[in-house]
Amino acid sequence: MSLLGLDIGTSGCKAVVFSYEGVLLAQEHREYDLIRPRPKWAEFNSKEVWKKVKDVIRIVASKTTNDPITTMSISSCGEAMTPVSKDRKILDNAILGFDERGSEYIPQFIDNIGEKETYYINGNKPSAFFSAPKLIWYKKNKPKIYDEAEYFLNWHDLVFFLLGCEPVTDFSLANRTLLFDLENEKWSEQLINAIGISIKKLPRPLPSGTNIGTVSNKMADELGLKHNVYCVTGGHDQCCNALGAGVISSGQAAYGIGTFICITPTFDKKPDMEIFYKYNLNIEHHVVSGHYVSFIYNMTGGSLLKWFRDEFSLLEKKIAQQNGTDVYDDLIRQIPDSPTDLFVLPYFAPTGSPWFDAKTPGNILGLRLETSRWQLLKALMEGVTYYIAEGMEIIYQTGIKINEYRPTGGGAKSNKWIQMKADIMGKPFTRPKILEASSLGAAMLAGAATGVYDSLKQAVENLVKVDKVFQPDKKNNEIYMKNLEKYKKMRIAIEDLFKKSFESN
Repeated sequence: MSLLGLDIGTSGCKAVVFSYEGVLLAQEHREYDLIRPRPKWAEFNSKEVWKKVKDVIRIVASKTTNDPITTMSISSCGEAMTPVSKDRKILDNAILGFDERGSEYIPQFIDNIGEKETYYINGNKPSAFFSAPKLIWYKKNKPKIYDEAEYFLNWHDLVFFLLGCEPVTDFSLANRTLLFDLENEKWSEQLINAIGISIKKLPRPLPSGTNIGTVSNKMADELGLKHNVYCVTGGHDQCCNALGAGVISSGQAAYGIGTFICITPTFDKKPDMEIFYKYNLNIEHHVVSGHYVSFIYNMTGGSLLKWFRDEFSLLEKKIAQQNGTDVYDDLIRQIPDSPTDLFVLPYFAPTGSPWFDAKTPGNILGLRLETSRWQLLKALMEGVTYYIAEGMEIIYQTGIKINEYRPTGGGAKSNKWIQMKADIMGKPFTRPKILEASSLGAAMLAGAATGVYDSLKQAVENLVKVDKVFQPDKKNNEIYMKNLEKYKKMRIAIEDLFKKSFESN
């Protein structure tokens, strides 16, 4: 018997099957491309993504016939909603959060409700990043599809609906729409009325870890699953990632190192809304009942390594392909052990919380003729970590303390990178053995909901095992603390410079 954790991200989907004891039995991954019909637009081809989701489920099901899947749950990216008909047909593509459509309706939204009032209801400030502005855009620009759509569903909701379940979502993903009442745990009629859409087009919000039925016999036969596989509500991928890393109590934070870098601190009560509003921090339900999370994230993140690989390391990339090695391991192995004297502003893409800067470009300060490629590579990695460290200082000012970070994702495989982060952050980094934390978190929700585990706490105790603990190096930390102060001054000066430049134009 086994548990399926399905992870649907912005660049691909992954199905991972775990035994009840936490042994990884099978996994399969498929990539998909974003569609950019016009500048500043970004979509999923929802039919293509659904096909690939079915592919990965079908393959892992075929690999686990001796330990058949009994229960599944889903971790998914937020914001992107797909219109579907009553008879479970996909009607159009999903508009992604970083698609700028709907931004023209934000001033109207703020005028109707108010930025602060919206934040106090939902835990997020109004922004085009969320689902609500996209729904307004749909209603005004594609009225035929809007009228035909029975529901607009996040990816978690959509997959369960297409598998045969009723249209439901979980609290964490509902929060990403900008329409959910954080305190009362239901859709906010005030926010929904402000944008003029029908509440009937939204799925029913339920807590994460709720058993919502089974995969239909027709879909089970198509995918090679046994009949009566239970479906359990999962959640936002960052929240599932935190659970899969064992982050279920205050004082802990997941440190996701992928295309994006995202810190997910966890706390066991809703924080002071006034302080969080002041510091531009969001509040969201954790997938762990009674807990909340916030995010500090940078959309450049690990993609800076890809940029360095493709622009400065084509030979190493070719050699790695010939030798069958990981090019990132080969590159990071070359970086110096000591801190660099370079400063990188990691704004190579729009930044996330807490600064949300889409105008200031990335910068590299301190280059000399003697600067090596490997110093530059380490400086890129340091710069992203300085960004996170400064953001976490703001979190600390709210009274939340973090004693331990749990690194996850592809970047967490690198000992050098994790050690550097521990040195800069000044806190221990406890790396779990299973880095597919989003899928594992979904599997934990599936198991706890169906009695495999007595609780999520027991699931973590059984399944999350420590691989290695990285303690900060005191000498390096002292250097990095001084460098962080220089980084802050650089950030403020460069932001001010480009803000004035944009205003003058």
